Amino acid sequence: MPVAQSAIIHPTAIIEDGATIGEDASIGPYCMVGAEVTLGEGVELISHAVVTGRTTIGEATRIWPFASVGHQPQDLKYRGEDTELIIGARNMIRESTSINPGTEGGGGKTVIGDDNLMMLGTHVGHDCHLGSNIVLANNAAIAGHCVVEDRVIVGGQSGVHQWCRIGQGAMIGAVSMVTADVIPYGSVVGNRGSLAGLNIVGLKRRGVERAMIHQIRAAYQAVFHDGAGTLMDRAATAARDYPDNPYIQNIIAFITADTSRHLATPDHGHRS
Repeated sequence: MPVAQSAIIHPTAIIEDGATIGEDASIGPYCMVGAEVTLGEGVELISHAVVTGRTTIGEATRIWPFASVGHQPQDLKYRGEDTELIIGARNMIRESTSINPGTEGGGGKTVIGDDNLMMLGTHVGHDCHLGSNIVLANNAAIAGHCVVEDRVIVGGQSGVHQWCRIGQGAMIGAVSMVTADVIPYGSVVGNRGSLAGLNIVGLKRRGVERAMIHQIRAAYQAVFHDGAGTLMDRAATAARDYPDNPYIQNIIAFITADTSRHLATPDHGHRS
């Protein structure tokens, strides 16, 4: 069994033959690691955590008690096909979180990036692709086939419907139900959440200059509140008006991309 000599494994833990345990990994009491699992350097399973399936976890990721990582997808179409879960480095996967691998119909792979925080009771469904520096607050759930880009915050008790895209830097308010794509840097709240404006706090935290934020506000206003023509017409105009603003270009590229979901738009005149 390829277990690094420097790994620390509690005597009550079960490590199945074939598992790969990296240097300085720590497997706590009553944990279980399946035969096809690869744990990177410094990965820590604190206690009572289960990692199974064809799962790879990057260095220094920590997994708290009662997390279920790599068990078969919650999809009635799944028939035991060989699929995969890839989790990056330095993630914090808190108590009772569940993360499922992919399905044959969804590409066979669930992928999670680096430096994410998944708080208590969160869920990432099959075939999802999550970026890095994401926060899923307590009991947030991401359904299958979703794409969540970098630096997104999903508030507690919120749900994201299958196949939705959440753009970079967006914020989903607590107890929201997202059933449509959310633009980069957007802010969504409510049951069947509508676009409530921009995540200005997030933009400031990442150091975006004031002048750029003013341009983003103006482009948002032009696309979602002002002017004639279709939303796509207004998006194209905004792209031409702000060719040197990468944040606006990111928003427009997201709006105009091919997707299976509708786009979340403002409701009742919300402005930002």
